[in-house]
Amino acid sequence: MRWRGFGVVAAAVLVAGLLAGHPLIPDLPGNPGSVVETFLPWLGLSVPVFAALGWWRRPRLALPAVLLPLIAWLVLFAPALLPDDERHDLIAVQHNASDENRDPAGTVRELLRVSPDLVALSEVLPEALPAYDAAFGAAYPHRVVHGTVALWSRHPVVEEAALDIRPQAFGPDWNRGLRAVIRTPLGEVAVYVTHLPSVRMGVRGFATAPRDESAARLGAALRAERLDRVLLLGDLNGTVDDRGLRPVTARLTTAPAFAFSWPARSPVARIDQILGRGLTVTSLWSLPRTGSDHLPIAARVRF
Repeated sequence: MRWRGFGVVAAAVLVAGLLAGHPLIPDLPGNPGSVVETFLPWLGLSVPVFAALGWWRRPRLALPAVLLPLIAWLVLFAPALLPDDERHDLIAVQHNASDENRDPAGTVRELLRVSPDLVALSEVLPEALPAYDAAFGAAYPHRVVHGTVALWSRHPVVEEAALDIRPQAFGPDWNRGLRAVIRTPLGEVAVYVTHLPSVRMGVRGFATAPRDESAARLGAALRAERLDRVLLLGDLNGTVDDRGLRPVTARLTTAPAFAFSWPARSPVARIDQILGRGLTVTSLWSLPRTGSDHLPIAARVRF
């Protein structure tokens, strides 16, 4: 009976260590660091389990140990529990609309319920463009499309170009990036719309190499960006905690929020992102489900 409760203590210390020290997880085959960082908020669910087991096993020893993962979780995620800041100068929406979406018009109706100024879509096939254009209508007269990513805007587009974030091993028909300069009433903003390569999970862990290579190329483009105000709207196939996206997240920030976007049926992670530099993403939330396997993400942005 002497060792009763020590298992709970050990598990609580381990989870606290993962929360507080996840950047220290080595880059081993299978990318265990990215795996942990993708599901990092969910480690908080262990706290009530440890508390119940500790109370049953050895309260005086185990319950104080449960405070360690609780404190570590609150340090990381307590800001996401605070009320949203509703002040904004524009609203942006990012959505992987899915190349299998059979209802573009219904999808756009859901997105426009928040009256966005900018809407970025990925997995937009050429044959679906007329349906999307008709659904956006005259309220969004400015549109940029490159490959399978697109941007609709209330405000004028003064520059546009394809953005090359293609991994070296991918063919020339892979085109999932664009850069546009939008002239808003408060000044110009460089808007990037991207869709990074998918991540695959198997028995050997995460296969992230193409995604990470694409993120590095995107990070280089952001480093070279000449405008002070930058907004990135994209399906990055990774959370903001994922080390594979550090070339991007080291240069841009977003609001603290859970706002999970994937999979749409039971979302467990936000892999669709809205991040900024030279402006502030003040709040972030997910929108109702559309005909896609992702949920849309909306953000309030202040200059």
